Amino acid sequence: MPQQISPRALAERLAGGQPVHLVDVRSPEEHQFARLPDSQLIPLPELMGRCGEVEPAEGVPVVVYCHHGVRSMTGAALLERAGLTGVFSLAGGIDAWSLHVDPAVPRY
Repeated sequence: MPQQISPRALAERLAGGQPVHLVDVRSPEEHQFARLPDSQLIPLPELMGRCGEVEPAEGVPVVVYCHHGVRSMTGAALLERAGLTGVFSLAGGIDAWSLHVDPAVPRY
């Protein structure tokens, strides 16, 4: 089972200038409506065939996110099975990010 990172822990990491490779596994429509800055969109149904596109710099963790944190757990597990290390799922997804970190991110 993949590790999770809380929205606040991710926010602290980003605020501290620590690099993170963000992967959004939601649909393009969801991504267009609300997203984290500089995130890579790879919808979950496409992720298995596109794992090779996730290329974080060495030592940089990958944080997978979705709406509520369910699809991101699956996405993180797929990336781990593909051989990536340092992969996390954003607990509660972008909805929790909006609630606990940045209310300017729209909820849906």
